[in-house]
Amino acid sequence: MGHGIGRNIAAKGRALHFLHHAGNQPTGDLVALGATGHDSAASIAELCDTVILCVTGSPQVEDVLLGSGALLEALRPGSIVIDCSTATPASTRALAERLRSAGCSLVDAAMTRTPKEAEAGRLNLLVGGDTAAVTAVTPILETFAENIFLAGGSGSGHQLKLIHNIISLGTVTLIAEAAACALADGMDPEAMVDCLRKGGAGGVALERVAPFILEGDSSALRFSIANAHKDARYYTDMASDLGASRLVAEAVQRTLADLVEGGAGDAHVPEAIRLLQTRRS
Repeated sequence: MGHGIGRNIAAKGRALHFLHHAGNQPTGDLVALGATGHDSAASIAELCDTVILCVTGSPQVEDVLLGSGALLEALRPGSIVIDCSTATPASTRALAERLRSAGCSLVDAAMTRTPKEAEAGRLNLLVGGDTAAVTAVTPILETFAENIFLAGGSGSGHQLKLIHNIISLGTVTLIAEAAACALADGMDPEAMVDCLRKGGAGGVALERVAPFILEGDSSALRFSIANAHKDARYYTDMASDLGASRLVAEAVQRTLADLVEGGAGDAHVPEAIRLLQTRRS
């Protein structure tokens, strides 16, 4: 996702500095667009007024800012950090306060859609933060986003992302479980998908798993089961902190947790259909 973000920023005429990291490779196209690579996040902060983070979750964001990345120490006063990760709102709000104390700002700009849309500059961004900071970075966000949803104050973008993901990934998980049941009993996959598409179960979630049901192709949702479990856990933690009902969400989390504990964390979410079939008692 970060590669697509960076490529669009550079391709649309903005100076880009990026971190040399295994997860960013290959970066030859970024260099060809004039981007400059760096060996540390701190060296980027010394040159840039805006720094974009695109990592796995809150522990990684905290490590980049406060731990091994030493980013907060290197930020110049007035700098803005844009966090495109999926993170817990409580952590985001605490980090935003740390940045404010240092004369900087944090804007949470969680993403939806897939790496394909990231490369095309068509991500959805769910944005939270101080109004002035959000306004200042909106032209940058527009270089890689098709839709920008202003969710509210600091942490609101990450809160909206968790709500989005528990609904979308929860729906995918339910479809996977039901499909595993049907296919194990000899259901014609084409008839099942056709029926679902033409009824109340039709929609984006179905289209993300239908290629796997029909052809064993998981590329329509290249999102790992481990990441899906992480997002579900973040949501249930948030709901628990708020005292909100979470029974359905906890069932989704437990299903995904079982798959991760079974060693399938690196598999794409649509592969849960096959994995749930093989786990039948």
